[in-house]
Amino acid sequence: MKRDAQEMSLSSRRITRRALMLGGLKLSVGGAILARMQHLQVEQADEFLLLAEENRIKVRLIAPARGLIYDRNGVVVAGNEQVYRVSMIREDADDVGAVITRLRGLVKLDEDALQRALREMDGRPHQAVTIADRLTWEELSTVAVNMPSLSGITPEVGLSRVYPLGPDYAHVIGYVGRVSERDIEEAETPDPLLQTPQFQIGKIGAEKKLEDLLRGRAGARRVEQNAAGRVMRELGRTESTPGSDVQLTLDAGLQNFTQARLGTESASAVVLDVRNGDVLAAVSSPSYDPNLFVQGISSANYSKLRDNDHRPLHNKIVQGLYPPGSTFKMVPLLAALEAGVMSPNETVYCPGYTTVSGRRFHCWKRGGHGHVDAAKSLRESCDVYYYEVAQRAGIDRMGAMANRLGLGVAHDLHMTSVSEGLIPTRDWKRARYNESWQVGDSINASIGQGFVLASPMQLAVMTARIASGLDVSPRMVRSVDGVAQPPGVTGPLDLNRSLLEQARDGMYQVINARGGTAGRSAFELDGIKWAGKTGTSQVRNITAAERARGVFRNEDLPWERRDHALFVGYAPYDDPRYAVSVVVEHGGGGSAAAAPVARDIMLYALAGGLPPAKAYPAGQREQMEQFLAGLPLNPALRRKPRSTEA
Repeated sequence: MKRDAQEMSLSSRRITRRALMLGGLKLSVGGAILARMQHLQVEQADEFLLLAEENRIKVRLIAPARGLIYDRNGVVVAGNEQVYRVSMIREDADDVGAVITRLRGLVKLDEDALQRALREMDGRPHQAVTIADRLTWEELSTVAVNMPSLSGITPEVGLSRVYPLGPDYAHVIGYVGRVSERDIEEAETPDPLLQTPQFQIGKIGAEKKLEDLLRGRAGARRVEQNAAGRVMRELGRTESTPGSDVQLTLDAGLQNFTQARLGTESASAVVLDVRNGDVLAAVSSPSYDPNLFVQGISSANYSKLRDNDHRPLHNKIVQGLYPPGSTFKMVPLLAALEAGVMSPNETVYCPGYTTVSGRRFHCWKRGGHGHVDAAKSLRESCDVYYYEVAQRAGIDRMGAMANRLGLGVAHDLHMTSVSEGLIPTRDWKRARYNESWQVGDSINASIGQGFVLASPMQLAVMTARIASGLDVSPRMVRSVDGVAQPPGVTGPLDLNRSLLEQARDGMYQVINARGGTAGRSAFELDGIKWAGKTGTSQVRNITAAERARGVFRNEDLPWERRDHALFVGYAPYDDPRYAVSVVVEHGGGGSAAAAPVARDIMLYALAGGLPPAKAYPAGQREQMEQFLAGLPLNPALRRKPRSTEA
């Protein structure tokens, strides 16, 4: 049946519209495809080129050389040594097991280290992980020659930390170690270097406190790899920036002598330059070899250190807290004199004890000291005198004076875990024990017992401030990259010099006057004499029954129950330059165990080398000459004594 013209025209228009719609749709799709092709091929060409390049070009960090640490005379105390190692990137290895098998046939692999490396590669398949360290040159060359059959393997030459003087600086400098997950978590701004295989950072001591200075900045190199992951060539390099070199204030010779002089005792000693606060020696004994920790200490070696009752891992310099005993007595004396509640010439009668509130407080000398003034109270270390001082001055004045002299303060040092010690207050006792302060607490505090605790570093600062009249703070860093650092003295101490003279006079008599508790530790070197104060702090309570029997000598007790021995001193007496503090744990009496050690250390500092025999009293010269000659000193640090008159 034939369609009429009108129907044909309508159908034609419909077909035309559909054709136009279909054509438009095709044009739209084609245009979109063309636009997308232009976007991919033109606008994103660089991005896709980069993605392609990443399949054959790798960017690897270049670890910087860690900054060196020197003593004040330029002796390297923390350096770097060249080491050879082999690393692997898991994603670049064809078959990790086969590659390890081939590598094991070329060099000897430590199985424990290898298993640790394999575990690390599981979590970091795109990063290089060290699987063999400290290889010989011959072993490294063997690996390099066989590289075509070792996919993913890279032989490397790197640097590792080394401590040439071993135990001498262990507690001051600390050590470095491999980066741990905890180190990465604690980093405020994660450094890509922390992901570098075998990268070392400071763990404790100055190495940790100076980490930002010593670390340096990473460089980078671009290398081309083939499909098997083997490096074909280096395309470019940006060199790393080495860390800063740091010069400490410490003297390696004096440090070594102090370490040797303390011997096997559980002890600590600090020497300060009272004019600028420089820490010249800071020793904690016994020590340990920090080189053991650089590559990871073995369980056996760590157990020996951890289980030693003399605590070689403990930094007694700033972490060791002890009742200062009678070395504290200058503090309450100065507090009482400044407040005007005591006068230098006023005497207190000591019968061997005093009774307060029905409780008897004993003097160390059972028969008493008789009439005692300020100078005699220090010279003979009369406890009863200070019981009277405590009742007149009170804990508030004594505590304030202690703080002014550097006790109860965490000094700003480049060491970790610096303790502030404890100078008790009324509020402290109430918060700690929920008890009010008692007069007996003040009496115990006046002789450096009770709640009072101080570190050897704090005792050295106290002594330096008394000796110099300056506001001395300890300083360990002398310069950074040759730029001198500020001294540790900001000005005069806010304390009347005439009062300080009273304390100095008493300290002088401790050593140089008849009846002084440290008379056997006197010396005279080219006219130089010194001043000091002995201290003995109890670590146990003495019962009334023991006092009645008189059986409480340190020699009769196990080592861990004996008293601590302490001594502080300075020299020259009339022109102070050095201050020293010595604490011998469970050493017994300060005059017998600590004062002779402090004397020898001070003589070394004054003479600039081994103390000359002529400095000792005539009756001790031969014995001391033999003793000093037998000390295990580092031959490289031996010095001839200089004339102190020059």
